[in-house]
Amino acid sequence: MTARESATVSVDVTNTGKMAGDAVPQLYVHHLASKVARPMQQLAGFRRVRLAPGETRTVKIPLKAAELAYWNGKALTVEAEPVELRIGSSSADIVLRRKLIVR
Repeated sequence: MTARESATVSVDVTNTGKMAGDAVPQLYVHHLASKVARPMQQLAGFRRVRLAPGETRTVKIPLKAAELAYWNGKALTVEAEPVELRIGSSSADIVLRRKLIVR
């Protein structure tokens, strides 16, 4: 992904329970090679989805490269670096990790 592009993160979510309910998959970003101090992970997006018992749906969460920027004192800067995309029901419950290269 370049600094001007965006990506769509897709994840399948399944209701394994016996009742209908909502799930809120959350997308976090962890900077692997930033030149500046960054949070351990930052919330980059989420989606709420209603699921019937046993139902599986693909949830899509958009991610713009601009959302990865930091303020360098003069302008927002998107670094060319690898970032780790993390999906979970919360920041403490990450169940999926994938690397994305920002160019």
